[in-house]
Amino acid sequence: MSETVSITHEDQGSHGVYHAVVEGEAAQGVLTWREAAPGVVVADHTLVPGAIGGRGVAARLVDALVADARERGWKIVPACSYVAAQFRRHPEWADLQA
Repeated sequence: MSETVSITHEDQGSHGVYHAVVEGEAAQGVLTWREAAPGVVVADHTLVPGAIGGRGVAARLVDALVADARERGWKIVPACSYVAAQFRRHPEWADLQA
């Protein structure tokens, strides 16, 4: 069974948040970031509630951050342990790590 996961991004200048919504579920996953320096963002927190856990939601949040980093020319400091783990799993992202 394939579930629809929608990712949105709220950019508030020096910080932002990605939201993940699984169709039919009230719970939302989030990934927060803050600007450390011009062009450098710190991915500081990823949270996926148990109600939507185990469905790849956290990975989708990190994928969205990575896609935006490529598009905007950002470097990422993976301060969140989950984001750091994803960077280890994806050596092709090494050019984005600050």
